[in-house]
Amino acid sequence: MRAAVYKGDRRVEVEDRPVPDLGPHDVLLEVSHCGICGSDIHHFLEGWGARNAIGGHEFSGVVVATGPEVTDWHAGDEVIGGPSPKCGECEFCRAGRPSLCSGRKPVGEGGGFQGAFADYVKVLDAELIRVPENVSLRHAALTEPLAVALHGITRSGVQPGQRALVTGAGPIGSLTVAALIAKGITDVVVSEPSEARRALCERLGARTVLPDELVGPPSPNYLVDEPFDVALECSGNARAMETALEQLKRTGTLVLVGAGIQPPRFNPSRILLQELVITGAFCYDGDGFDAALALLASPGFPRDELVEADDIGLEALFDAVERLHEGAIPAKVLVAPRRSREGAKT
Repeated sequence: MRAAVYKGDRRVEVEDRPVPDLGPHDVLLEVSHCGICGSDIHHFLEGWGARNAIGGHEFSGVVVATGPEVTDWHAGDEVIGGPSPKCGECEFCRAGRPSLCSGRKPVGEGGGFQGAFADYVKVLDAELIRVPENVSLRHAALTEPLAVALHGITRSGVQPGQRALVTGAGPIGSLTVAALIAKGITDVVVSEPSEARRALCERLGARTVLPDELVGPPSPNYLVDEPFDVALECSGNARAMETALEQLKRTGTLVLVGAGIQPPRFNPSRILLQELVITGAFCYDGDGFDAALALLASPGFPRDELVEADDIGLEALFDAVERLHEGAIPAKVLVAPRRSREGAKT
């Protein structure tokens, strides 16, 4: 099979790799589409990724083979890769927060995961979720990042009638905007430097501003003129985190959704005097994938707006990563490995 392999030093090469062997509970998928995640940008451009690894975890595909003990899946089934199984017994699993399962491995210790920037990907049978008939495989590849956006909204506690600020309108930010509006939170403001990304969020129904337009109050004792109930920080930028905190009303909540390298410098006096809450949003709600698929299947949800019009092949992966990092691409980029195979044949 062909696979896009991270070689280190900002290099990704398309190589021939063996099709994965299947264990008793493994399922082999022919990859239909795989989205480029913000973590892929960190892996390829900032050296987070393991050398000689295949990335890609936002995927949809078709079952082509199964291990001998797989009973629930058959060739031709259309599926997505879901979350890994959790223990179901610890305090976090029982509380409906499986992403915090006490048995999970530390972040970054993936156990040799090989992803879906390839013709085929091997997945445990328990990790697969069936794609509804009224959702295409192309749109189904949005399920995982949409589940991330929904978890951030859950952590914020925002309700219809409240004001929400979204900082950073990359793919997770735009998915967050679409999900907020679908949930009836219509007073949404997006802070984003990229004109193309601001335009996308305006089409989704948000009002947009440049980051420099969000000016904080003169001291921790004061509030801005139109404060927000919640802020969802989706860029991972330290200054954006600090700015988002400054825009909150008393008892407001800042949710850190985007991952970044540089830590912010929060003013503890503001947090104390205004009784603000800062929390993280790691991965998904307990029912996050089901909720995301239901939203993707709902009439009127702007599925086409949230993905780039044209899919790319494996060879164009690194260029797309660079353009996403620059903010030149507004929506989710979907890699379709079949394009690479068809191009190779011609």
